[in-house]
Amino acid sequence: MHFLHGITWLLVFQLIGEVLAILLKWPIPGPVIGMMLLFALLVWRGRSAESLDTVSSGLLGHLSLLFVPAGVGMMLYFPRIVNEWLAIGLTLVVATVVTMMTTAWVMQLALNRRERKSTARKPSND
Repeated sequence: MHFLHGITWLLVFQLIGEVLAILLKWPIPGPVIGMMLLFALLVWRGRSAESLDTVSSGLLGHLSLLFVPAGVGMMLYFPRIVNEWLAIGLTLVVATVVTMMTTAWVMQLALNRRERKSTARKPSND
């Protein structure tokens, strides 16, 4: 019963997201809006319901199944991938490098901010 209750909550938030995306004509997919709303609710509450914990653990346990359609798509479009391998490869390399650099930059900002906060809290021994 916990799984059914949890999956119902996920589907309700997905529905809310879909309705908002259609009514407000947002370019963001409805499920993404729904998950952002669910995240906001969980942050506001400070905890997650046991039913959501149960369903999320179950879904994460089978996450690898979501890669099956991507693999099938790769096989379906294999000739096109072979023809455009250079553009695809360069895009993947550039995107990976930019992501790594951005992550390092954000991490450095976070560490500097944390260091400034910790030095501001220490009393001076003068």
